[in-house]
Amino acid sequence: MWTLFDGWKFLAGLGIFLFGMFMMEESVKLLAGRSFKTLIRRFTDSRLKGLLTGFVTTSILQSSSAVSLMVLAFVGAGLMTLANAIAVLMGAMVGTTCTAWIVALVGFQFKIDVFALPLIGIGGLGLIFFSGSSRYVNVSKLLAAFGFLFHGLDFMKTSVEAFAAAVDLSFLPDVGLWVYVLAGVVLTAAMQSSSATIAIILTALFSNIIDFREGSALVIGANVGTTITVLLGAIGGIPAKKQTAASSLIFNAVTAVVVVPLLSPMSWIIHDLFALGDNPVLAIALFHTLFNVLGVLLFFPWISVLVHLLHRFFPEQQTVLTRYIHNTPPQVPEAALAALRNEVLHQLLLSIRYLGIRYGLRAAGSGLAALPPPSSGVADTPLTYGDLERLHAEIFTFYARIQAEAIDPQEAAQLEPIIRSSRSTMNVVRNLYELRSEIEDIGQEDNPFLLKAHGEFRDRLAHLWRTIEGIAAESRAEVQEEELRLLFQGVEEADKQFLRSCAGAVAQRAIREQDVTRLLMVNRFLTQSSRMVVLSMQNLIMRPLPAPQPAAS
Repeated sequence: MWTLFDGWKFLAGLGIFLFGMFMMEESVKLLAGRSFKTLIRRFTDSRLKGLLTGFVTTSILQSSSAVSLMVLAFVGAGLMTLANAIAVLMGAMVGTTCTAWIVALVGFQFKIDVFALPLIGIGGLGLIFFSGSSRYVNVSKLLAAFGFLFHGLDFMKTSVEAFAAAVDLSFLPDVGLWVYVLAGVVLTAAMQSSSATIAIILTALFSNIIDFREGSALVIGANVGTTITVLLGAIGGIPAKKQTAASSLIFNAVTAVVVVPLLSPMSWIIHDLFALGDNPVLAIALFHTLFNVLGVLLFFPWISVLVHLLHRFFPEQQTVLTRYIHNTPPQVPEAALAALRNEVLHQLLLSIRYLGIRYGLRAAGSGLAALPPPSSGVADTPLTYGDLERLHAEIFTFYARIQAEAIDPQEAAQLEPIIRSSRSTMNVVRNLYELRSEIEDIGQEDNPFLLKAHGEFRDRLAHLWRTIEGIAAESRAEVQEEELRLLFQGVEEADKQFLRSCAGAVAQRAIREQDVTRLLMVNRFLTQSSRMVVLSMQNLIMRPLPAPQPAAS
């Protein structure tokens, strides 16, 4: 009897399906560039927006794991609150149900060979004939990926058809729904893809190997199993990452516990109310969606409570980022001014450390010297964007406390350039943090001029960091002044030289018009940020530089 089941064909189909899913996810991400990351980061400033953003991005990417890992990264960097991250993850779980609908509506309603093989053929030929264009190569990959996805599904379906037709499974004992839930968890954890598990479930349903209740239990297990990827991504991470990963597990596990006893009424709704009793494949797709929507309805109003519990179970370690001001009383203006000046310089050096690591300049051999540890406990802990925001807030609070004291006008005048340097430093961090994705995208292009520009941008950043660190280590004020003057001139000259090279490239038609806009935007932000760094350092050593002449970029 077991000879009727073609195991190798089934495994081949599963492998082809997974390969298609991988290709589809990669090609969509490359085609979109930084759009998905930008969408997730910029449109998650509220819980409702986070929910919708998670749904949209996962529906397009067809991978809740990819979106979840991006969310982990943003939470770890301090760019997304835990509450909004939980909302994004909830939306991602609803968005991942689109895979089941695609497979159910297309993979089991039509003859797959009619469109799967042409897609593979067109996509494969496109990879060869359009190899010179990264955009068309990725479009070809996307077409081939859809073809592989459904071709693998066809292999799985046909491998069990003969087995299902010849074997009577009614004699098997009823092992209980929770065994099927556990099987779904294990299967998804092993393959790291709930979409592949759903495809297997739909195949088994289509071939009458399992019934709707067993398939529903497997779907529930698959939803819980998909959290394994996020849990693995949070291992060894900061508490914020662990909180985010735990929220994903709690959401899916608690929803599973609630839904299993409700399978009978849900089955009635799907089979009778929606009249899908004769189509178990579509019935499971609808159940998958209802399961996640019910989870959102259960948890969304209680996100604040969940956040509170997660903070208690995974408390964040509040390291002391300040080095000078936390032990200095603001009531002594002379000491407070000196402490504030040193703290802002410390902030500038910490920002260099953070941005240098973010851009990978140390790994790229930029020659950056090792910075001194900022304070006890911080040297061993990776800095985040949120840490720098907190440090800036503490500096401003100390500045406000000094101003509240009775200080004379001369001391008050000394305060302003110092706090202006702190604000400028935070602006530099924000600008260059957001600019990194654009610079890295330019480095992925196949245009020689764009690749050269990418290298120049990184070289300018490395030179800025290296010089500023050297100036900070210098004790002679006259040498600091001369080094800053030369650095300032270098920033202005690099700006003018880049504008000239862009003009030449446009004249020679070496770059497209849309690329010119990208390059000028990056150059403008990089130049402005470099000026702010130099002027911030200048304010801290209290020797004025000439005002910058803005370039026409």
